[in-house]
Order: sequence, then C-alpha cells, then structure tokens
Amino acid sequence: MGKKVAVILAGCGVYDGSEIHESSAVMVHLSRERAEAEFYAPDIDQMHVVNHMKGQPTEEKRNVLAESARIARGNVKDLAELKVKELDALIIPGGFGVAKNLCTWAVEGKDCTISKHVEDAIKAFHSAKKPIGLCCISPVLAAKILPGCELTVGQDTEEGEDWPYAKTVEAMKELGCKHVNKDVDEIHVDVKNKLVTTSAFMCNAPIHEIYDGVGKMVKEVLKLA
Repeated sequence: MGKKVAVILAGCGVYDGSEIHESSAVMVHLSRERAEAEFYAPDIDQMHVVNHMKGQPTEEKRNVLAESARIARGNVKDLAELKVKELDALIIPGGFGVAKNLCTWAVEGKDCTISKHVEDAIKAFHSAKKPIGLCCISPVLAAKILPGCELTVGQDTEEGEDWPYAKTVEAMKELGCKHVNKDVDEIHVDVKNKLVTTSAFMCNAPIHEIYDGVGKMVKEVLKLA
C-alpha cells in the first residue's frame, strides 16, 4: 500500500494562495512514488484577493477552501475534518497564502498567529511522530509552532537578487529555530522532529530546480513515514 499524505493548501495563486507550481510538483512527485495525496484547506475567507497581472489587491472576496479546489481538481476537504491517525505524513506547499491565510506572518512577522486548524494539524503530526514537509515560506509555520526546530528557507543573504526573502531567516532565528543554509535544489532534514524543508520559490531560480528540490523533500518525507 502506498503512503497517504495530507497536503494543506492555502488557496490558488502565488500572491494570495498556494503557489501553483510548488503544489503541482508535490502532486507529481507523490504520484511518482505511488503515494496518495489527500487535500485539505481551511474553510475561511482569504485575507484578500490579488490581481496576479497587476500584483494589486482587488475588492473581491474568495474562500480558501473553494479556491484550493482549483488545484486539487475539486477533491479537497475542510481542514477541520483532518484525522491524523488515517494519514502517514503532512506536506504544506508555499505561496503567500501560507503567510496570509494559514497564519498572519505577512503582516505580523514573527509575532503572527497561526490558524487554529493549521496549528492543530502540525502539532498532531508532530506528536504522532509522523513526518512533515514544508517548502518556500511554509517553514515559518514550524518556526512558530515547534520551538528549537531545524529548517531551511534557503540562504540568509540576498546574494544579489537570487534570494529576495533572505530576511525571513532573521525572524525565524528570533523564534529560537536553527536555520541551515541550503541551495534551491537541496533539502534540510531535522531528524529529531521529522521535519523536511526546502526553499522552492524563496529563490529566483529556474522552475526545474524548484521542482527538483520539492521532489527531494517529498522523497524524504515518504522515507520517514
């Protein structure tokens, strides 16, 4: 039997939801490893809706669960229904929706609050010693919920324009986490916490390198499951 992996989505679209290419990469790599993805999202309104051509918020209102269904091809459940005992692992792709809809990091940084159902899910998988995979900005969730954990969001210096979100590392360290610098096609494994992280679009890198890094994360999560 293949592993069953919960994938928590935060909407649909890089600027106000889950990053579509990261989410797709997770789906493809899980499928390749004969694992089953079970999609979840919170049934809440998005923080805001962004016109992705202009990069500006609009007056629309959209629901995170309904928007996540676009990525999951309709097959998505309310996060409140997640049952950890029926699942082998958890993966959360990135995208600004993680920092806007799953928590308030986008506006409050390290002082953010985490959505109750998201926090409950992460704590439940951690308590059950089941692996958690996080990419792009989603490691900030672990930084807030699992003090002292080890993780990566890439590099801690901008290196020209390669790592535009490098300052995220400083905030994560202030939460008591150990950050490990990694390139975009690498992962970091916190063995103690069964936490696997990779930077994905925290780096301005070719999309195939993002895809490869996410693939390594998925493989390691399944290995730990």
